[in-house]
Amino acid sequence: MKGRLWMVLMMVFILPGLLATVSCAPKGQKGPTGPEQYGQAAPQRPQREEPIRPEGPETGAIDEEELARRRAEEARRREMQASREAFLNEHIYFPYDSSELSPRAQSKLRKKADWLRKNPGLTAIIEGHCDERGTTEYNLALGDRRAESVKIFLTNLGIAPTRLLTISYGEERPIDPAHSEAAWAKNRRAQFVFE
Repeated sequence: MKGRLWMVLMMVFILPGLLATVSCAPKGQKGPTGPEQYGQAAPQRPQREEPIRPEGPETGAIDEEELARRRAEEARRREMQASREAFLNEHIYFPYDSSELSPRAQSKLRKKADWLRKNPGLTAIIEGHCDERGTTEYNLALGDRRAESVKIFLTNLGIAPTRLLTISYGEERPIDPAHSEAAWAKNRRAQFVFE
């Protein structure tokens, strides 16, 4: 009986004191909220990463050198592209029913030979073209003679014949489809493409 009395007294005096202590936290402090109040760990917030910056006094110089190298490389690439387009877009024109090279055509071909020497890794295809007058067979043969006369001129200037291929399109690929003397003059040509 003494044990029972002791238990009752303990519950009457000690239990209210414990409840008061747990429920009344000091002012300004809050009890746990969220997952912590149930004994779970709080999720970790991701930390902001600072960008990695190379250290050392020469870092700026390396960046500037690299930038200068890239700019020079880009300028060389643009210059090469422009000179390549100029080479391809400057056609060799012929008189009517002829494969003979005019002095102006020879001057253009000398420039093309210089360009080919500076770019030894390229193989060029010389296309022979004609205007629409004449039969298909005749124009194919004339286009072939025009392409061959250009090739012979360039090989005489030192360009390896293995770097120059020829093909004739005759009248099949006109630059100007009109039926006039001005259009026919544009179509009587040899032009270059790269293999």
